[in-house]
Amino acid sequence: MLHPAFFFAPADATGAAVSHLRVWKFRPPLGRDREFANAYGSNGPWSELFRKARGYRGTTLSRPMETNGWWLTVDRWDTVNDFEAFQRDFGEEYRALDADLVGIAGDEEFVGAFEED
Repeated sequence: MLHPAFFFAPADATGAAVSHLRVWKFRPPLGRDREFANAYGSNGPWSELFRKARGYRGTTLSRPMETNGWWLTVDRWDTVNDFEAFQRDFGEEYRALDADLVGIAGDEEFVGAFEED
């Protein structure tokens, strides 16, 4: 997934730059790390789908240091409203892609939504 270190984000009401983050953790099945990285990396189908939406700023994929550890993805959006619009406008494509990639992600858990200053 995209790994840009800096993103320009819109300002909130106080003028401070913020962005909306969606954090997931995954533990792909043994032997499928490369396939997982390709699917969830910056040039993979998830990023391609997200790029169709307004306000998407990229995804960072972090690999675990230990064998069979948890991978992290951080999806960055300008605002929570942009993410919600993506869900509304691309929900069907999202669900279809999720079904296509069954078995690659292994264990997955939504960590949470965050705002970044």
